[in-house]
Amino acid sequence: DLSQVLWKNPKEKPGNGKDDDKNGYTDDVYGWNFLGGKDGRSVGKDTEEAERLFKNLGAQKTIAPRDTALYSKLKTKYEAPLVANRAKLKDFQESFQGIKWADSLLHIGLKKDTIKGADLENFSSQDPKIENARKGLLSLLQGNKMMDISIDQFRDEFGAYVTTLEESVAKVDSPLVNYRADIVKDNYADFSDRYYGNNDVMAKFAFHGTHVSGIIAAKRDNGIGIDGVADNVKIMMVRAVPDGDEHDKDIALAIRYAVDNGAKVISMSFGKGYSPEKQWVDDAIRYAEKKNVLLVHAAGNDSKNIDVEDNFPNPMYLSDGKRATNMITVGASGDLTNGGLAAGFSNYGKKMVDVFAPGVKIYSTIPGGNTYGNANGTSMAAPVVSGIAALILEHYPKLKPEQVIDILVKSCYKPEGTVKKPGTDEQIVFSELCRSGGIVNAYEALKLAATYK
Repeated sequence: DLSQVLWKNPKEKPGNGKDDDKNGYTDDVYGWNFLGGKDGRSVGKDTEEAERLFKNLGAQKTIAPRDTALYSKLKTKYEAPLVANRAKLKDFQESFQGIKWADSLLHIGLKKDTIKGADLENFSSQDPKIENARKGLLSLLQGNKMMDISIDQFRDEFGAYVTTLEESVAKVDSPLVNYRADIVKDNYADFSDRYYGNNDVMAKFAFHGTHVSGIIAAKRDNGIGIDGVADNVKIMMVRAVPDGDEHDKDIALAIRYAVDNGAKVISMSFGKGYSPEKQWVDDAIRYAEKKNVLLVHAAGNDSKNIDVEDNFPNPMYLSDGKRATNMITVGASGDLTNGGLAAGFSNYGKKMVDVFAPGVKIYSTIPGGNTYGNANGTSMAAPVVSGIAALILEHYPKLKPEQVIDILVKSCYKPEGTVKKPGTDEQIVFSELCRSGGIVNAYEALKLAATYK
């Protein structure tokens, strides 16, 4: 479904170890991995931008006046839960030891491999240790409304929660781990140091990109798997987002790489709450704007109003406050019969979000060779819009990004009545969730595009 729709660099000879097209990226046949190292490794896990900022600022002898408000905000974010989690962790660690002890005793007492709440209700023991274990574990199962699961499963789930608490405490107490620097080895602070990475665009972490690519461009009418939204398109693979928050430098260079290699639509299913090098990203967006390249960005999955809470990258330029004319931001619509027309997880914003698109139970390609699965998120909604934009440009290639955005906004289906505001039970009209007040409609968009010159 995807092998036939992958972009291939016509100026690069595969596997010869040379930069044939002299663009600074050796053997970039299918794209480029800005998270790669010269040794072939790739960044997988990474930290949140907020953690990086908090720990880097905290390590300074003196925090600059311009950063004091930010540091205070981050300190509250990290240290307030830390106090509660430390106290909770001690209690839960002790409880977990008791659960493991009770689990072991009850398997001996009942002589069964699988023990559930009902078994504990219908059993008693003359052995005081076993009887105390029965009463204690039964009380926990009843209190947590988990009578239908086995005590082994309860033990494992409780243990997993304790591990999560331990990690959350350690995360704040431990020094910052710079996963990227260990592998990429560029001078991050120098934007001119840009020719880093490797050509392993799949790496070991290809689920997200594979799923998104299928939504846009899975081969149509081949009798296999799914049909992508668009036909006659090529997917250029540019890897810049780890399992964690992306770094601004990688995003800025990834946008520039895609533009320089002929991309007309850049689908961006990622985002974060802080952008310390936003100017680099802004400059890349301006570069794409000058080259008439459309950027399609996912609004994010935090059920928050991004008119008032930042989500980056965004179309507002730092330098002059103007809005980029080539960037559209996409929220996720859901299932009217199950959860509501606005996906409960989707970010929204009457000013910052332009349109909504399907983002719940989206069936698409996943790694493994003709393998498919469902996924949810604005990450799935953005490529729906990218695919429709590609359809429009296929038929009307002279349209500029701002015209394509105008078409997508004006051709939306506008639901009547009210919907649940994401993350709440509050009922609001759809026009309060995004600028268009609607959900994209490919058919109507193509009809409207025919009237543009």
